[in-house]
Amino acid sequence: MAEALLIDQVMDEAHGTYQPYGWHHWPKFPWMSYQFRRALGETQEGGGAVSECFLAASRMIPGDQESWHREWKHIADFNQQRGDEEFAKGHVRTAMNCWLRAANYYRHTEFWLEYADPRRLETFTQMEACSAKFITNLNPAGEVLEIPYEDGKTLYAYFVRAPFDTGKQPVLICMGGLDSIKDEMWFMQAHGALQRGISVLMIDGPGQGGTLRRHKIPTRPDYEVPIGKCIDYLVTRDDIDPARIAVCGSSLGGYYAARAGCYEPRLAAAISHGAIWSIQELWAGAGEDHGLADHIKSVFGASSMTEALEKAAPFKLEGHLDHMTCPYLIVHGGHDVLGVAAARKVADYAKSKGVDVTLRFVTEEETGADHCQHDNPTIGQELMADWLMDVFGINERELRRKITNPLI
Repeated sequence: MAEALLIDQVMDEAHGTYQPYGWHHWPKFPWMSYQFRRALGETQEGGGAVSECFLAASRMIPGDQESWHREWKHIADFNQQRGDEEFAKGHVRTAMNCWLRAANYYRHTEFWLEYADPRRLETFTQMEACSAKFITNLNPAGEVLEIPYEDGKTLYAYFVRAPFDTGKQPVLICMGGLDSIKDEMWFMQAHGALQRGISVLMIDGPGQGGTLRRHKIPTRPDYEVPIGKCIDYLVTRDDIDPARIAVCGSSLGGYYAARAGCYEPRLAAAISHGAIWSIQELWAGAGEDHGLADHIKSVFGASSMTEALEKAAPFKLEGHLDHMTCPYLIVHGGHDVLGVAAARKVADYAKSKGVDVTLRFVTEEETGADHCQHDNPTIGQELMADWLMDVFGINERELRRKITNPLI
């Protein structure tokens, strides 16, 4: 029997309520409440302001996706304009703060739009423009990239070097999952890695972000292929250590990262930020009324949920984790609204195959117990980045003597 998911639970509550997985803003609309919780959590990593988020929510019609788009766009436009104006005055740090908030607000803005809606790519492009203005004003400056992929197509990406005078640095390839994209990785994975001396490559792989929206490239089960293309690029750089390359994927990306770790020998570590055992198992019985049906069909290049689930059949770790040789970390919410059984299943199977696997559930008392720690992304970043520091042998006390930009 499939695990009952908290994300589908409709509550007969008139007002917001605090749950083990965090603040639940519209209890009668759990999918939208989950997305608002995600927005609220990312404010603490610079992806918004708490009051702006509540201001936008106060003007939305609960459950109405068009009002969601309208109100996020309002504060996204405001922040982008303010950032541009402050930059023109020479107020660079204020401008960067505004652009980082705007980028994440634009991500919210496009979330419930259908992929066929022309406003989706328009909004996505505005998000990327804000992200680019933010990362290129970092010290060291970040880079906007297109990594060669297949058939003349590219993977959209950002590279940011950690702000330490440490020569060739370790690097973390950061990616999302079904609906998370390179521009969100700052708030979920990248910021924590950079603070600990690990450079980051934030990517839109097949079925993600700009790679899906512009090139129409759907996802694929053998994600070691696109990750391999990213490593091909990284090893051309003279500022990264090719012996210390890791990959982290959030949500569906948890499957992608694990799969890559099984077959890409150049990876020194793999992290599933939310574990996936089998996509078909997770979405068993999901129909056209599923909360993310349009996302799922678009990502898998399917015209119906039935077709999407058929295409999802090979997206499973059974028979693949047997080949994992690098250290492997799973960080999973103890009250993950998409379930916790898969994390135990992945960890138990990996351990039975001799994998050096660590499973870390995040508890209600710690906060961060939701899917991918959306209610407290900082603790998720701390757990993953500290583990990676240990794997890479980074001495943080020594590292901090070589810092070049303490404000990262």
